[in-house]
Formats: sequence, C-alpha cells, structure tokens
Amino acid sequence: MWDISPGSFGNVQSFPQIFADFRGFYDDLNGGDPGTGHIVNLNTGLPYASNIVPRGDFTRVLAEYWADGPTSETPAGHWFVILNEVNDQPELERKFKGQGPLLGKLEWDVKAYFALGGAMHDSAIAAWGLKGWYDYIRPISAIRAMADLGQSSDSGQANYSVGGIPLVPGFIELVGPGDPLVGVSNEHLNKIKLYTWRGPDYISNPNSDVADVDWILAENWWPYQRPTFVTPPFAGYVSGHSTFSRAAAEVLTSLTGDPFFPGGMGEFVARKNEFLVFEEGPSVDITLQWATYRDASDQTSLSRIWGGIHPPADDIPGHLIGEKVVVKAFALAESYFNGAQ
Repeated sequence: MWDISPGSFGNVQSFPQIFADFRGFYDDLNGGDPGTGHIVNLNTGLPYASNIVPRGDFTRVLAEYWADGPTSETPAGHWFVILNEVNDQPELERKFKGQGPLLGKLEWDVKAYFALGGAMHDSAIAAWGLKGWYDYIRPISAIRAMADLGQSSDSGQANYSVGGIPLVPGFIELVGPGDPLVGVSNEHLNKIKLYTWRGPDYISNPNSDVADVDWILAENWWPYQRPTFVTPPFAGYVSGHSTFSRAAAEVLTSLTGDPFFPGGMGEFVARKNEFLVFEEGPSVDITLQWATYRDASDQTSLSRIWGGIHPPADDIPGHLIGEKVVVKAFALAESYFNGAQ
C-alpha cells in the first residue's frame, strides 16, 4: 500500500544534469522518484490528507491515464484538458502571471491557449528533432534483443554474452531445470525470464480478466499498454511525454503566477473496475492527486517508465528540454500580448 497524496508524493526539487547521475534518481526496485511530498497545502495551511491505495492499482492507473494513445486527445492535448479543468476551478484568479487586474474569461482563455499551444508546438519540434537525429531504441526492442543474446552478469554461468541483459535476482533470472517455463523438451532451458506483468495473452475478456504479475520468458515481454498500441512507431529518445509535460507545467505556473493547482490540489478519479481499458481494474477507486503542475508532470514521466515505454535515459532529458523550451516560448507569447510583436 502506498500513500499517493501530495503530502508524501511529489515535490521533486531537481533533476540530474549529467547521465552518470541518472541511475540513482529513480528507485529501481521500489518505484518512484526522490520527491518527499509537501508538508502542508499552502492554499489552506493544512496538511494533505492521506490517500492510501494498492501500489499495483496506482501504477496501472497512472500508466493508463497518461498513455494518450489512439482515440485520445494526445500527450500535448492532455495538458489542454488539464488547463480546462484549472479554468473551471472557482479558486482560480484570472490574473496574467498572477498580477494586475482580473481578465475576462474570453481574454484569459485566448491568452492561455495561445501560450500553451506555442509551448507544445516548440516542445514537439525539440523532441522530434532529437528523435529523428538519434533514432534510439525502445524498451520492447532492447529488452527482447538483449535477452535473446543471454545474460551479461556472470561469464561462469550459462548463456553468457557481453551484450546480454544483466541478471537481477527475483526479477531477471535464467530458466533452470524443472522451471515451469522450461518447456516440455527443455527448449527454454537457460533462457532469460522476467518477473513482470504477463501481458495481453493472459487477457481473454478485458472486462473481467487481469493478466497479473508472474515469471514469463523475456522474449514474450510486453509494455503495459493495450495490444493494439504497444509502442509508438518512432524513436524513444527523448520522451515526448516528458518534454510536453514539463513545458506545460511551466506554462501553467507562469500563466497563473502560482506553481500550485487552484486550492492547492488537482485530482482525477479512476473508478473501480471501470477505468482500465485492456484489463479489469482498478480494484478500488483511485484518486490521482497533485499539489503542483510540476508534480503532475513528474507523474507523467513515471507513467511512461512504469508502462515500459521509456527508460529514465529518455525521460530526464525531456524534463530539462521542456524547461528550456518554455522560457522562450512563453516570452514570445507574452510579447504578442503586450504589443511588442
């Protein structure tokens, strides 16, 4: 069970600037980032109430909520949905950058959409320019290819290859004699197996079935996505979700003059056994909560890592790029508002 309230989740202070520091940023085995949460809701002066939920439900809901695949509003469009929800909050003061007179709803909406749209456009140019340049591999290809070569941890063990996948006891192991995965003729002996989500092959009816977690052959590994939309057909580096989300969070912070959602809380409710698309769940109602726009953007990134779509090497540079893009994008938008353009 995890407390996913803003009191214990979020409030990441900074991201590593060099690749050597990436590995220590996320908690590989327990999940999550180094955020320690917020001591109090600065809008109310009160501590955030606990929000304790099953970790497996939280991670599944997070992956689905931010997936933004087919028939969705897309990753960039998701932040316009959030902007609309912010605009509907009675606590919102429509002051540009939190200063000056209150703006009319139409003027506010025009300026908000213009600023956010420009930042999303520039984020796409930055991210997809890098994707085209580096043409970097996705986890589904990397995991299966490395596992096909073998294990790279111990030259004294079976199926060793310097290009193989590292063994992690309890998570990444070799199939041994008598293993349930070894096959009727031991055809899978010494192959790589993973302790992971079992994948869509274990779901006959998405309205009632849950694939669950167990050991599977690495050659059969799937990201946590619907089988008709497994991995986007373009390069992984850098993460578009991370770039879009951090830029959008910075736009909303600059636009409102406040890093916090109105009232100090943004929420989304995923109803029990109604929200997940490709398997049953969640097993209880899950309310995603964020104190700040940055907290929401950080959970966007976690969703892509937990969903098996991006590794941290794709994610963290996306954050840094989104922060840089928005500085010029928002300044350009503002120059139109004050007549400089």
